[in-house]
Amino acid sequence: MRARIPGWGVDLDPRDRPSVPKEQFNPRPTGTHGEFPERQPERRPRERSIEHEFLTPVFGTSCPPKGLSGLIRTYAYRRYSEARAAHWLLLLAADRVDVVESTIGSFASRHPDSPITEAGVRSEFTRHGARSRIGRRRADVGHHALDPVIVAAPWVLLGGVAYLVVKRVTGRRGA
Repeated sequence: MRARIPGWGVDLDPRDRPSVPKEQFNPRPTGTHGEFPERQPERRPRERSIEHEFLTPVFGTSCPPKGLSGLIRTYAYRRYSEARAAHWLLLLAADRVDVVESTIGSFASRHPDSPITEAGVRSEFTRHGARSRIGRRRADVGHHALDPVIVAAPWVLLGGVAYLVVKRVTGRRGA
């Protein structure tokens, strides 16, 4: 290899390394250079891969598991290895369920999401939305026709359910 690849194996001899006078490699039995840090307490249940014996000493989560999506995530981590497609498909399904849970939670709150501002509909008209897509050879142009359907579908569904509920309630009172 040394004859075919220029520079191959130049650092094999420790005396040829520029960092040798400063480098002191004394690995511990664990193979690490430093001391193992104190473990962070686990206050809430965390997803934990079945491949790993324990969590890293310091960890965090931006969104702890909650609701049905949290149960699906927990099941994916407890049941399947990260090397299995089922693990990742369950996590994708949990993300979709979380979107539905969040939308329902938004409808139940006093300040529901605004699809006009939060989906960027207003910026389409004020920030050159169409011009940024037309003639630019963007890969995401194909699904732009579906975006209004995906954004509006929960709202249209909620409107239909509200209409049926109001119709049923007013129909019973009139009878």
